[in-house]
Amino acid sequence: MDSNTIIAAPFEVRRAPPGMVVEHARIDPSIGGRANHRRFKIESADSFVVRHSANRLLKARYGWRGYHTVSLPADQTANRITLTAIEDAVTIGTITVGLDGHEGMNCEDAFAFEIEALRARGYRICEFTKLAVDPIAGTKRVLAALFHVAYIVAHRMRGFDAVVMEVNPRHVRYYERMLGAQVIGEERLNRTVNAPAVLLSIDFDYIAAKINELGGQPERTATDRSLYPLAFTAEEERGITARLMAVQKPPSLAVN
Repeated sequence: MDSNTIIAAPFEVRRAPPGMVVEHARIDPSIGGRANHRRFKIESADSFVVRHSANRLLKARYGWRGYHTVSLPADQTANRITLTAIEDAVTIGTITVGLDGHEGMNCEDAFAFEIEALRARGYRICEFTKLAVDPIAGTKRVLAALFHVAYIVAHRMRGFDAVVMEVNPRHVRYYERMLGAQVIGEERLNRTVNAPAVLLSIDFDYIAAKINELGGQPERTATDRSLYPLAFTAEEERGITARLMAVQKPPSLAVN
């Protein structure tokens, strides 16, 4: 691990059809097993190269669905933090954390009433946007890591209470099952991508409880279909948070 690495983790093992040998990521080579050596890292998209790579992934993943072009702002801002998952210098996943502030949030275009209702209840809210994962190279482990680091940035570092996400109506059940999301805004038109969207919300207290219960236990994916068993352990999260708090604007959030 290099000096920018803050957590070590492999990809999760893909399931194989019955009768095939599965290479287990946690087998100790010293006792005859072969470890899974695939590794990825998560970086804050501060450089032009990283942002350009993330934009290529966004264009590919949104474009094939026929959506309007989606791209990142030219630069990171205090309230817009983009994280990228990278394997062998190739971007395989990205997510942007949008913190509520004077700029407002993207989802207010279609869901202004719902956002104002949350603010009126005293919630400090943020949004996770521009999510894309390469369907070939990426895995649920990559998605879990992106969400977990985004949660650390928004909740542990900045003290926000809940996250909202605009998703296509076809994907609502996925986020309900994988993250425990709840629908708070019925289907509207997202004018940015010219496609229907539903507004979901998750309290960070709920996420914290699930990470504490399930994080770092990938074997529990056999019975729990959420992303939480693939999240970091509570101890790993505390280490990540402490390191990020020390630098405030992390140059690299690596999962290596």
